[in-house]
Amino acid sequence: MSQHPYQLGSRVFHPKDTIVEIGDIKIGGGHFVKIAGPCSVESREQIFNSAKAVKEAGGQILRGGVFKPRTNPYAFQGLGIEGLKMMREAADAYQLKLVTEVMNEKQIDEVIQYADLIQIGARNMQNYDLLRAVGKQPKPVLLKRGLSATISEWLSAAEYIATQGNTNIILVERGIRTFSDETRNTFDVSAIPVIHQLSHYPIIIDPSHATGHSSYVPSMTYAGIAAGADGFIIEIHPNPKEALSDGNQSLNFEQWSTMMDDINQLLPVVQQLMEK
Repeated sequence: MSQHPYQLGSRVFHPKDTIVEIGDIKIGGGHFVKIAGPCSVESREQIFNSAKAVKEAGGQILRGGVFKPRTNPYAFQGLGIEGLKMMREAADAYQLKLVTEVMNEKQIDEVIQYADLIQIGARNMQNYDLLRAVGKQPKPVLLKRGLSATISEWLSAAEYIATQGNTNIILVERGIRTFSDETRNTFDVSAIPVIHQLSHYPIIIDPSHATGHSSYVPSMTYAGIAAGADGFIIEIHPNPKEALSDGNQSLNFEQWSTMMDDINQLLPVVQQLMEK
């Protein structure tokens, strides 16, 4: 019996890496996933252009929010299911899988008709009723670290999902809130090797939310890869200055393509080192 509160997620319970499979895409156990797309689905043209950019640069999964948990109640709240339908069409047009966030239990049944993965955002990491509910459905779950969550609390949140039968869990390090205010959050790159030591779940990085500034996203992505991340989820937008949400942290398509060229050179080197 594990001494941790996250028994099902512990290496003691499950020594080998969990590999999450979405169609022909594998995440974890040496398999790296590339997820990108806009913070919010804003229009049909925007999401189709974004899907095209994701595919052309080598991305595998399209991300996009249709239900937006905004701090400001007057900010853009998303297009809802109509936005998700557009996103599904765009993903299918470019042979991509898609991930989107659910904010409450009522959204799950409708969202899983269109999404390949379900995201639980940082604000809902300890929404235990929601965690139990997504644990009862079959789609893989991206679980973002809470704003001030310890690693133990994060893995305990994953345990709520796993106890309901769904162990296809992908952890997302998206930065934590500290006294620093030069970036949106503090990117805890050390969480990557710690998670790999404590748990069998794959862990990916979200450098967009971790930094809040597009200029820092490439370097933090490279750092996460070097630390052993199993993938990334990044925000891109056709025109970040006109984005309805999180434009400051979104790469434009040229920046995204350039970064992917660099990643394609970096990944084989890091993976070779990790195998030693």
